Order: sequence, then C-alpha cells, then structure tokens
Amino acid sequence: MRRRDSIILFGCLLIAAVLLVGAGMQLDYVNAQREEMDLTINPALENAPPSLAFATVAMGAFRGLVVDILWMRADKLKEEGQFFDARQLAEWITTLQPRFGAVWEFHAWNMAYNISVAIPASQPEERFRWVRNGYELLRDKGIPLNPKSTQLYRELGRIFQHKMGGVSDDCHKYYKLRLAEMLGPLLRSEDNGLQREDNAYFEALIAAPRLWAQVASDPNIQPFIAALQAADETFRDDQQFVVNYLSLRQNPPRFAPATFAVIDEFRGTNALKKFDLFAKAYQLRSEWKLEPALMHEINQTHGPIDLSDPNVHYPMDWRHPDSHAIYWAVKALKLAAEQEDREITTYETNTDRIVAHSHQNLFRYGKMMILEGPLGPPAQEDPNTTTQSRLVRKDIFLGPDYRMFDSYNKVTLAILEKHKEDKGRYVSLRNGYRNMLKNAVLTFYQSGIRGYALRIYNQLRELFPDINDFKVSLDQYAKNRLAEELESIDILNARELMVATLTEAYYHYALRNDDLAAAREQIAQKIYDYYMAKFQPENRIDLPAMPELRYFALGLFLNNEAYPPYVRQGLLARIRVERPELYKQLEQTAEKLRRQMEKSQGTP
Repeated sequence: MRRRDSIILFGCLLIAAVLLVGAGMQLDYVNAQREEMDLTINPALENAPPSLAFATVAMGAFRGLVVDILWMRADKLKEEGQFFDARQLAEWITTLQPRFGAVWEFHAWNMAYNISVAIPASQPEERFRWVRNGYELLRDKGIPLNPKSTQLYRELGRIFQHKMGGVSDDCHKYYKLRLAEMLGPLLRSEDNGLQREDNAYFEALIAAPRLWAQVASDPNIQPFIAALQAADETFRDDQQFVVNYLSLRQNPPRFAPATFAVIDEFRGTNALKKFDLFAKAYQLRSEWKLEPALMHEINQTHGPIDLSDPNVHYPMDWRHPDSHAIYWAVKALKLAAEQEDREITTYETNTDRIVAHSHQNLFRYGKMMILEGPLGPPAQEDPNTTTQSRLVRKDIFLGPDYRMFDSYNKVTLAILEKHKEDKGRYVSLRNGYRNMLKNAVLTFYQSGIRGYALRIYNQLRELFPDINDFKVSLDQYAKNRLAEELESIDILNARELMVATLTEAYYHYALRNDDLAAAREQIAQKIYDYYMAKFQPENRIDLPAMPELRYFALGLFLNNEAYPPYVRQGLLARIRVERPELYKQLEQTAEKLRRQMEKSQGTP
C-alpha cells in the first residue's frame, strides 16, 4: 500500500514538473501576445539597471507586501514633516515597483514642494535645485518607465504651471529666471538669424538631423567637427560634443582660445548653420524631452496671435514655465484621447484646468523682460585689464501679454464643450471662465484697447444675460470693477493693475491726451499708495518701487503690438523733444541690452 502511494505521489510530482516546464516554455509567447494585443499597462523593462533588475526578481511575491509597508512608512514621515527620510523611502519604492505611478508623483511633489520650501528663501539657488530635482525625476525617470501614465504627465505639467509659473513661492521669480537662462540659448540660432519668435525656427528644428551619426558623417559638417576636436581635446568625446559646443557658444573662456577661433572661421558657412540647428534640436529632445514637432503644433494652437490678424499664431515663449505646463498637459490629453470607450476622469479634467490656468498666467504675466546690471561697487581689480570686475545682478520683470487672450478664449470654450455633460465640472469651469473674462475686460479697458474690452464685455453679456453687473455700460462696469479690485487687492493684482494703468497713461500721452494720461498716472499712484498703506512692510517685499513700475510699463508699451507702430513712435518722438534726458536714458538702456544680448549669444 505504501509503495502504491509512493508511486502515485511520484507520478503526480512528475506530471506537475512537466506542466510547470511546459507553462514556463509558453511564458515568453504569452507575454509577447499580451503586449501585441495591448493587454499590458506598460511594455517590459529593457536595459534596466542591475539594482532594479535584482529587486524586481529577488523578492518575488513578497515585493508587493514590502512596498505597502514602505509606502505607509513614507506617508507617515511626510505627515511628520520628515521630508528627507520620506524621500529615501520613496526612492526604494520606485526601485521595487517602477510601474507604481503614485510613488513617482509623491516623490516628485515631495522634492518640488516640501523639501524646497524647507530651505530658506535667502537660498533661491538651493530651492531651485530641489524643484528641478522634482520635475526631472518625473520627466527623465518616471515617465520613461510609465509612458502611458497620464497621471505623471499631468503632475509634471502642474509643477511647471503652479510651482514655477505661479507666484505662491517666495522664489518664483528666481525659478523663472533660471528656466529662461537655460532655455534661452536653445531658442535662437544667431548663425541663421532665427529666433523663438519665428515659426521658421521651429520648422528648421524639425528638419534638423536627429542623430549624432547623421551629422558626424555629413561631409559638409565633418571639417567643422574635426577643427573643434583639433582645437580642444574636450571635443574628442562624441557623447559630450553637443553639450560642449553649446557651452562654448555661451561661455568661450571655459575652452581653449583656439576653439572660438574655429567658430569665427566657420561663421556664415552652411556647416555651422546646420550644426547649430542640429545641436539645439538635439538638446531639446535629449535633455528637455521636448519634441520640436509638438512644440510647433502647440505654437499653432496655443500660441499668441497677431492682434491685427487673429488667424496668425506666433510661437509660445518657451522660456516661460507655463509653456512647458501646456506642453506636458497636451501630451497627457493626447494619451487619454487614445483610450477607447474612455470616461472623462477627474485627472483629465484637472489636466484641462492646467491648460486653461497656464493660458491665464501667460495672459497676465507672460511677457518676460530680463535686465542685467552691477550689484554694488566693483568687487575686485583684474590685473590683466584696466577695468574692474563687478558682481552681476539679474532681474526678471513679468507683464501681461494681451496676444494670449484669443488663444485662451478658444481653448477654454473647447474645454467647456468637452465637459458640458458633467454638470458639476461644467459649472465650476464656466465660473472660472467668467471670472477670467471679467478681469480681461478691465485689463484691456485700462490699457486703452477699448475695442477688445468691448468685444469681451459683449461676450459676457451674451453668455451671462441674468447677471446685473453686465447690464450697465462698459465705462460704468470698469469703474465698478476697479472699486472691487481695490477692496480685495493683493500683490499680484496690484502689480498687474498698476502696470496696465500706466500703460494706458503712456498710450494717451502718445496721442497727446495729456489730461487722460495724467488721470491714469494718478490712479496708478493711488493704487500703489493704497497697497503700501494696507499691508505691513514685510508683505510689500515683492512690490517694485514706483519708478521701476513706470519704466517696466513703458518698455511693455513700446514693445506691445496691440498698439499701432505710429502710436508707439509718437510717444518716443514726444519724449525725444520734450524730455531729452529721459530719451538719452532709454538710448543707454537699449545699448546696454544690446551688449547683454551679444554677450549671451557668445559674440566676442
């Protein structure tokens, strides 16, 4: 009997072993079929690091339990304010379960928000390092491992839109300045005369070669590459050639003097023009993960318009964080649209909100002006020159970009149409849209662009016929809105309101409506005095002095295409004749900015 039982047991084990071997042999085929039929959330990991490969195999079925324990511990540490410890646990979780989108989101948010603000505002560069760590984690690690996770694209867009594009962080201006400094050199090609304001520039980026091997084997470009390699051995590393080339164009002293002589030798040649475009397109794709074709598409649908021809779109200012927010939100929405029989989730609605809010940000303060000047007295004497070196201070000023309104209006109306079946979401989105239109009416009205103000006001009357506020004349409505603004004013609205009012003053001054111009300046001064009296000194720290606001508003007016050229030229003509000292100051500022631009472009 025992022998019979042993034979049966042995037979069962043998059959089980055969079945297991057979199942194992079929596993590769089954996995391949699952991927082919799109039954997997993400494709299998390829070229995974050894630590990740070991962790995903060694723990087997217990890996999920370990992750649950670590996740609970990380969440508790976050609640206790121990952000650095929570970060370490999050890194372990991402290693154990790289397909767990929530932990990538938590990890990035923890660095960009919690850890960054734990650092004093007096150390903006250190704060920015953690904000950058946050968005780079999602962009460079989380999304490549989870390419179909709309959640991660949305979170990436939110960091750009809220953390960097918004104004809630004390160091938000530094974040914007650093992003502009990093992206600026990639958005122009001085050797081709193309800039970020040109659609032709993005078309040239799209047409540029994608791979190093393509340019390295181009017989027209090979002499240029060989000349740089001979001038400085740093350029002999093919993998770092593009990075070193871009660094050379911005900071020539880092390299041997002969390297920039090579640039001068090839200046104006097709070899340098083609390589320069390739290098910038390559860097946008490899470092920033920005595809020029999608950037160009977004330019055409979300970019600012020509106010004289609404059918013409100019490129976005890709130095601005909100342009990046729109890019990643659009990628998330495209991914969501590919899903069959999908239901619109809260995640998708919030992604639409990122697009709408980024448009609002760009309308309110999308114009960027970067000024550079000495910080204090000369710091030290340079024995090799007759000049003294100084520490350099850079400031960034933000102003409204009125050209963004039509794009905002079109995009938001499409969002409302998309969500009209969900009453709760629709009402919430529609209320935000109404508030934006109310602010836009006042902005255009105070800036002297009455035609646009009236058009938007009539749109408000048509969409919201039951609201009594819209049943008065445009002039009366503007007066009522101004009174409301002064009652609930904060630093953002105070700045925006003063700049818009001063811009209108310059407009009237250019048209020789001196009384109206003086009235607008008085209103701006009243707003400034009201703000200074209402808030304590520590809450006024971000408000520039009144002379700085005047200068900034003048710069915005002179560069604002909403006003006809003859009007802007008329203002300069009056200043030249009636205030020659101010005109001389403007000339000096223009020359200073020209030298700064040449310096930033690497011109010797």
